[in-house]
Amino acid sequence: MSELLSVTRAMELVLDYAGSVGTEAVDLTMAAGRILQQTIRAERAQPPYDRVMMDGIAFRHGSGPTLVSHGIQRAGAPGQILPEGHVCLEVMTGAVLPEGADTVVPVERLVREGRLICFQEGYEPCKGQFVHRRGSDCTTGTELLAPGCRLDGPALAVLAGNGHAQVSVSRIPSIGIVATGDELVDVSAPVRDWEIRRSNEYALTGALLSRGFNCIERSVVPDDLAETVVALREQLSRHDVLILSGGVSMGAFDHVPKALSKIGVERVFHKVAQRPGKPLWFGVGPEGQRVFGLPGNPVSATTCGVRYVMPMLLAGQGLCRPEPYMVMLDAEVDLIPTLTRFLPVKIRHDAAGQALATPCPMPTSGDFSFLASTDGFVELPFGEGVASRGTAAMFHGW
Repeated sequence: MSELLSVTRAMELVLDYAGSVGTEAVDLTMAAGRILQQTIRAERAQPPYDRVMMDGIAFRHGSGPTLVSHGIQRAGAPGQILPEGHVCLEVMTGAVLPEGADTVVPVERLVREGRLICFQEGYEPCKGQFVHRRGSDCTTGTELLAPGCRLDGPALAVLAGNGHAQVSVSRIPSIGIVATGDELVDVSAPVRDWEIRRSNEYALTGALLSRGFNCIERSVVPDDLAETVVALREQLSRHDVLILSGGVSMGAFDHVPKALSKIGVERVFHKVAQRPGKPLWFGVGPEGQRVFGLPGNPVSATTCGVRYVMPMLLAGQGLCRPEPYMVMLDAEVDLIPTLTRFLPVKIRHDAAGQALATPCPMPTSGDFSFLASTDGFVELPFGEGVASRGTAAMFHGW
């Protein structure tokens, strides 16, 4: 086992080549899910005026409890001036607080007779209530969004609210997924007893799309060295990242490592001390293309894709928040003495909100029929014996 890399070291090497995918400007309407690459500052103070928080009346505290309505201050209209005396202005939520007023009373606390407005019996408003003061959220120039954040709904609202019709985001790299093997047939093709349908590429495509990587080309090559060389050379010329499925083990027809060497892809490592996914291959092309050779077994391919490919792509985009998080095992699990174990699990939360992982081991790395009933996998260090119930483990979602 001494020749095998640890999972930690393999991940370090992969991230060493993550680089940067560059940036591009996109319209705000197309920015959802993208990774921000500029600092966003407040265009002006927020709120930009003393803002009314409730439908009701605005008045000068101490001049009640019986007031004469002097008109209406609508939202979206310039602020009015409240005259002196026992008067008020009727106000709408979001309106400018009239000059001279300092307190808002909500409509449900009022009794009205024509223009005469009174407080409910026994109601005593507090000075300044229901007024959202100018600049209380932030001042002009305050940093609101930093590079590296994923643009979700609240972030898009911040961009829109501060006048960013276009935004600088990380470019989406071009990714080629190549399935290898004579036994593979298309999802819609007839399948014979000795053949299987291509599934790995769809698992990988799903993982990529769910993380915002939508520039994908899928292809398949047979177990032939010459044809593999031609196909991989063409794919390498078109993509930033290649993800190969199958052909990286020690079989007579596992041509991928040799084919990659012939087209100038430099091997960084081959084989990692992990189960599933021990034959994992990683290298770098002559123009910096990153190339992953994933094992062909479905559980291995999907697990390695999530554990290595996705973190590298996200690091290249500058994502500042990592995806994995810690959970606790809710059952005892056998460890593997010399290999890190990637174990599929279902996640649930207890009454205190703690994430608990229920182990769902697959019979072999080729048995993926029930993998969809799991949420991801936990990473367990090599060792003797078992990981007991309550052990903390890193969780990686599919």
